[in-house]
Amino acid sequence: MRFIAAIVAALIVATSWPTTSQAGFFSRNKSAVIATVSLSKQQMVVVVRDKRGRKQRQVFQVSTGKEGFETPEGTWRASWMAKDHRSDTYDNAPMPNSVFFSPGYAIHGTGEVSKLGRPASHGCVRLALSHSEYFFNKVAEIGMQRTKITVVE
Repeated sequence: MRFIAAIVAALIVATSWPTTSQAGFFSRNKSAVIATVSLSKQQMVVVVRDKRGRKQRQVFQVSTGKEGFETPEGTWRASWMAKDHRSDTYDNAPMPNSVFFSPGYAIHGTGEVSKLGRPASHGCVRLALSHSEYFFNKVAEIGMQRTKITVVE
């Protein structure tokens, strides 16, 4: 059942049909950022809608949490952002272009691009630096309250 729900959620995001929970995203102001991270595919689909309702869709390869450090599944709004954040937990590791979605978890850039496409992080969602910069800038432009992040199997 969980697998079917994940497929339905991905299809809704891909086709940009608003669900009841997304209604607030599209009712008054059409601009929104919707990011769907697939743990099984190790990719993130980002749909950006501007004020006129036009959309851009990007697909980025990611690295999510390795065994024992799994990236949590669920849906969140972006909670805070930092252009040049460093990890408080993991040896002051750089986390450029961080968009936090759950306490301790962020979508951020990495220089370890050889690890993209497979689980390798301590739970964060890692992107190539140029992709993390694109995502960070879109969230900054449109707003954290209009950013929805979903992590599915």
